[in-house]
Formats: sequence, structure tokens, C-alpha cells
Amino acid sequence: MAVQSLELALKHFGPPIYVYHEIVHNQHVVRTFQSQGAVFVNELAEIPEGSTVLFSAHGVAPEIRRFAHGRKLHAIDATCPLVTKVHLEAIKFAKDHYTIILIGHAGHDEVIGTMGEAPEAIVLVEDTDEVDSLKFEPGTKLAYLTQTTLSVDDANRVIGRLKERFPWIVGPPKEDICYATQNRQEAVRLLCEQADKVIVLGSQNSSNSQRLRELAEEKGHVAFLVDGPQDLDVSRFNADDVVLITAGASAPEEVVSSTIQWLKDRFGATVEEKEVRKEEVYFPLPKALRNLVAGNSN
Repeated sequence: MAVQSLELALKHFGPPIYVYHEIVHNQHVVRTFQSQGAVFVNELAEIPEGSTVLFSAHGVAPEIRRFAHGRKLHAIDATCPLVTKVHLEAIKFAKDHYTIILIGHAGHDEVIGTMGEAPEAIVLVEDTDEVDSLKFEPGTKLAYLTQTTLSVDDANRVIGRLKERFPWIVGPPKEDICYATQNRQEAVRLLCEQADKVIVLGSQNSSNSQRLRELAEEKGHVAFLVDGPQDLDVSRFNADDVVLITAGASAPEEVVSSTIQWLKDRFGATVEEKEVRKEEVYFPLPKALRNLVAGNSN
């Protein structure tokens, strides 16, 4: 949805379209959009007043929206609805006077945005050791939320430790971890036992891609996290290897296809597709773009 939003914004408004942070954490996608006139910025002050800005899939804090409004920017919000769900949960818990334990990675765009919803009420933890250092009086109203792209296993370990230390802690009505992240982790967990090597297609700053690599390595397999076949070393593979190929949630299909072709060209590889979960979730475009598309179809 976020990628489609930027494609439509470039088509309807023309370049430059400014994007606050990377649209998704995938370097192939980012470079492709840069060649088409997208400009990725880390500070809204870099954007000329009155320009069009697109907020990435990872979400932003309320202060960013206010700053954009103050600079008269035409903002298009491509935040993933699953991230928005976490933001709304944070707002609700904070209004009910809970202290919120956010499980996530410090400095990640999604975590920064979520913490910005209620900075005075949120405490960030990354692992069970940090949970053990928390100090709350019995009866303190506590709730937990998670970054959507975490390892399911890691998140469950931290949640389990939170419940051991603070049995009265409450969580969201539905778990926060993204369905696409969970599905890929499940696939790697089930299929890597059949493989000698694992290729994860995704960027180094992609949290969900890193979790796939870590999961394969935890299972005892050699795993490569690469942006595409150009980053692979032919000497790391044997002709009789069984190679599992998976991809982060934002890796484009063309990168998967080119990686398969790389293995075919060098090793005469044959391909067997495995489907663990069928994904049929659809997220609507941001309202501003829906109206444009609807207008063009009339």
C-alpha cells in the first residue's frame, strides 16, 4: 500500500515528492523511487513549504504531523494500518493512566512514532534483561505493546517475562505483530530444516528481514541477508545445495525472481514453491489518493 501510494503520488502530483524517512526499509525500492523523483528526508525542515510529503509505512509521531501542518505541507499518510492500530492502543492505554511497556528496537522508525503518541507514559524494552531491570510497585497499571515487525519468538519471551514479573499487566485485544512478518517467520521455521543454505532478500535496516536471518541461524543454518543477487558470492554455494529463498515483507517480487534466475544461471537450479500461508489482506490507499483515483475513474 505504501509503495503504491508513492507511485500514485509521483504520477498525479509529479516529482519531486518528498518522503519522510524511507517509504519501506528496502534499498532496491528506495533507489527505484529516487530515480523517479522521490526525495527521502530525515527532517521535515529540509522540505520546501507547500510541497507534497508522504509519511512512510512505519508511521510518525503527532509532533511530525503538527510540524508538517505548520510548514503548509500537503501530507499523504501511508502508515501501515497495523502500525496505526498500535498507535491507537498506546493513546487509549495512556488516557486510562497505564504505564505502557513497548517491546521494540530503539531507534526504529516505527518505535519512534509509537512512543511519540504518549512519551510520558511509554517505557521501551528490547529484551528480557531490560524487563528484569524494571521497577514498578504492585498494582501499578501496566500494559504492553509490541513493534509490529519483531520476531514472534523474541516477543513472546519478553511478554512471558513481563507476565512473570508483573502478573497483572494487560495487553492489546489482538497481538500487534504483523501478519506478513509472522507468516514469513513461520515459513522459515518450517522449511529451513529441508535446506542447506538460506537466502533472505531484504535490507540490513529491515527489522523483519533481520528476524528471518536470525531465525534461520538459530536453527543452525548458514543464512545470507542481501538486497539482491548482486550481493551473493558464488563461492558460498555448492552445486548440490538445497537453498531456501525467502524475503522480507517489503522486498519486491522482481528481486525474488532475479535471485532465482541467478541460481539457475550458475548452478542449473530447479525451483519448488512452498506455500505455508495464503495472504489475501488488502489495505486501502490513503484517503487523499483514494479521492484522486476515484476522480480519474469517473
